[in-house]
Amino acid sequence: MAIVIPNRLLDGIILSFIKRNNLYSRVITEQAKAAFGISEPTIYPVLRRLRNNRFLSVYSRPFQGRTRNYYQITSSGKSELKVIKKEWQIFSTKMNQVMGEENEQNN
Repeated sequence: MAIVIPNRLLDGIILSFIKRNNLYSRVITEQAKAAFGISEPTIYPVLRRLRNNRFLSVYSRPFQGRTRNYYQITSSGKSELKVIKKEWQIFSTKMNQVMGEENEQNN
């Protein structure tokens, strides 16, 4: 994808993935890569930021002799996701209006 995704939208993407299911970092990375081409080194700082802001919590579970850390969205994370979604709706509506006007002028 040629468009660089801003941090605010990265937060929304990760929160959306985790809102559906508690996930460990490998699955989050795979989903982000499949959907948007986001690389693994990009995901870990986002997870750390969301956790530091208390939008995510982490718990551990044993798996095949190792421990996996699962991320879970908090109530403040759900509230933050609602705000990001609202901001995105406003922004995307404006972009569609601008892009639509530009396309009409070029026809």
